[in-house]
Amino acid sequence: MKYTPAPLDTSSVELSDELKELSEAMAKNVHEVWARSRYAQGWTWGPERSDSIKTHPCLIPYEDLPECEKDFDRFTSAETLKFIMEMGFEIKRK
Repeated sequence: MKYTPAPLDTSSVELSDELKELSEAMAKNVHEVWARSRYAQGWTWGPERSDSIKTHPCLIPYEDLPECEKDFDRFTSAETLKFIMEMGFEIKRK
């Protein structure tokens, strides 16, 4: 079976500066949720990822991650916000 990903096209959605700030906060939270889940599964920090002994070099605070790792979470967060907006929802602060 061949799978062809077909996400919603969000290329026309621009995030405001306020939503860019939200996206960065979401990116940090995405990392925190991922790390908490890994720790709950018995993973620990290690200089290299090892599935057999459950170590991962990204089990560190978001602020200490290399930019390339932060960019992964940033992309996910920004695309999630863009998806919400493309679906017709509004995002506003109370």
